Amino acid sequence: MATIKITQIGSPIRRKADQRATLIGLGLNKMHKTSELEDSPEVRGMIRKVSHMLSVEK
Repeated sequence: MATIKITQIGSPIRRKADQRATLIGLGLNKMHKTSELEDSPEVRGMIRKVSHMLSVEK
C-alpha cells in the first residue's frame, strides 16, 4: 500500500485539544518531527483536520 510522509511544521500551542490529539494520533508531537503512514481515508481525514500545521509528501 502507498505511504504518505508528513512533517509537523506548526506548533500545537494555543490550539484546540482535538487538534493536539489528532497530531498525537498521527505520531507527531514535536516541531519538525516526521512520520510515515499508510495512505488511507482515515489518515487523510486526520491530515485534513490539521493541514495548517503539516507538510505532506507522497
